[in-house]
Amino acid sequence: MPQLGLLHWRAWTVLLGQLRRPPGAVCIRAVRSHSQVAEALFTSQLKPHQEKSNFIIKTPKGTRDLSPQQMVVREKILDVVVSCFKRHGAKGLDTPAFELKEMLTEKYGEDSGLIYDLQDQGGELLSLRYDLTVPFARYLAMNKVKKMKRYHVGKVWRRESPTIVQGRYREFYQCDFDIAGQFDPMIPDAECLKIMCEILSGLQLGDFLIKINDRRILDGIFAVCGVPESKFHAICSSVDKLDKMSWKDVRHEMVVKKGLAPEVADRIGDYVQCHGGISLVEQMFQDPRLSQNKQALEGLGDLKLLFEYLTLFGVAEKVSFDLSLARGLDYYTGVIYEAVLLQTPVHAEEEPLNVGSVAAGGRYDGLVGMFDPKGHRVPCVGLSIGVERIFSIVEQRMKIFGEKIRTTETQVFVATPQKNFLQERLKLIAELWDAGIKAELMYKNNPKLLPQLHYCENMGIPLVVIIGEQELKEGIIKLRSVASREEVAIKRENLVAEIQKRLSES
Repeated sequence: MPQLGLLHWRAWTVLLGQLRRPPGAVCIRAVRSHSQVAEALFTSQLKPHQEKSNFIIKTPKGTRDLSPQQMVVREKILDVVVSCFKRHGAKGLDTPAFELKEMLTEKYGEDSGLIYDLQDQGGELLSLRYDLTVPFARYLAMNKVKKMKRYHVGKVWRRESPTIVQGRYREFYQCDFDIAGQFDPMIPDAECLKIMCEILSGLQLGDFLIKINDRRILDGIFAVCGVPESKFHAICSSVDKLDKMSWKDVRHEMVVKKGLAPEVADRIGDYVQCHGGISLVEQMFQDPRLSQNKQALEGLGDLKLLFEYLTLFGVAEKVSFDLSLARGLDYYTGVIYEAVLLQTPVHAEEEPLNVGSVAAGGRYDGLVGMFDPKGHRVPCVGLSIGVERIFSIVEQRMKIFGEKIRTTETQVFVATPQKNFLQERLKLIAELWDAGIKAELMYKNNPKLLPQLHYCENMGIPLVVIIGEQELKEGIIKLRSVASREEVAIKRENLVAEIQKRLSES
């Protein structure tokens, strides 16, 4: 047998194993020499490693990792949002990350092309959820729930070209609040707008404005301007782009791409460029064309009532009746709204950040009925907070002012200046943990004191408890304030009570 290197010998043994198989398992005539076989097998084993060297480690397009510092900021934002939802009596709900594809189709208008479809697994066609509203409507219909006030925080997925600088991603969180049930007009709608104001004020993002409109008013405008009913949704989708495009460009899309007569587009332009307060609602009531449309009159009547309730809630000055607001999703049936930050930075050093709307929502009375076999309707109204966009703004401000963020909530660090005190530290930290105190220690048998104290300063840990031979002998523990570096001796049995007292005062 020829001399073979170690790798060649291993390859040869693999070949022998192949040769022992039944006839037909390997073609012996294809083997010209031992060394060729060994070389071929050796090369095939190398290939994956060679390819791996060209592998780029990255997150998928339109997604991102969040560092511990970023997670702290996100959790603070979510805490403000969820606390408000709970303050208004909402119950938590969760739904699967993916739904049957048929549940999501024909619910989003032109945006339906952005749904992520999954491969057929087990005979079901599935899609990742596009938002939290459609799954909520499916939940209500499936469980025959007629009344519910719910909140939901969860990820959604959209197959669009991500604009990272504007806080837009393919995978992102939504925070939704919805009220389902048959109630007197505009009371739940007014509460949703009040919640939106509370959250945006609580997050201290600067001045904001909530634009409101009604899909019935828009449909009425389209009807009296001469838009064929079959084109209502398509034209509505074009109007929805007025916050990103000029009227000239939107008109061009209506006429050239969607086949609308130029004079009809011009009549629409006379309406959708109007915005104001309750006075504009009154003005629309007097409009000679719009006042002849039943749908539009119903919408205007509800908006008038809504402004009355918003005045009682003390938030009417934050709301503007804007006829350009369309909200492109097909499932909206009544009042719609969208919150935008005004382009006045909170601080002089801050650059204006154009992130679009930071919250939006509306009424969708027909969506639950689309899932119910008998078509039973459950009126619904809700809102969604744009967490990713808000996060972009907060993150920008943190960079400007160099704010330091604590990534842990540790309250006490257990330290020692001497060797062979691991057992005493473990007993002490267990006592703190059992008392509900957030505590840490260094994972070393014999750590030096200075690195332990430096760690506390770097991590922003407020208190250090120090135990050594002298403390153990006297039955005391030294309690050190990291900020002032002052130390006091505390009796061992009083330590937990003293720490809890200091923490409650801070």
